Amino acid sequence: MIREARSDEAESLAAIQRDASLAANAHIFPPELYPFPSKAVEERWRVYTEAGGWATLADEGFVAVDGEWLEAMYVLPSAWGSGLADELHAAALDQLRAHGAMRARLWVLELNGRARRFYERHGWQPDGTTREVEFPPHPTDLGYALDLGSADHRS
Repeated sequence: MIREARSDEAESLAAIQRDASLAANAHIFPPELYPFPSKAVEERWRVYTEAGGWATLADEGFVAVDGEWLEAMYVLPSAWGSGLADELHAAALDQLRAHGAMRARLWVLELNGRARRFYERHGWQPDGTTREVEFPPHPTDLGYALDLGSADHRS
């Protein structure tokens, strides 16, 4: 069941992000060298949800949006391939459209091939922007964009 996340669920959001990130990105953030920043991530989701940020939560994943941004989407490895990511993605696009966004944007780790393939399969395209991730070893994020006015991408 997918439902809107509550402001008291920052710890749950952070735990999902941690477990999904450790499974997907250990080659980028080797945990023995760069422990997952649990407290910083939990604080991010606490501030985000208390400020009224929109997040949709399922037992095994969540997605969050803000303005025209797909802020985050994490799915636990136990749900990879189940279709949950597709459902969360569709919910995020619906929410973005409901708030009038005509274009969606997101950041994805350059070396996270699985996530990049997922987004590209859903019509996202690199927009030519990059940024350095704040957490060591400071890998590169790539900017992606999606035209929400296109009928091809409606949920």
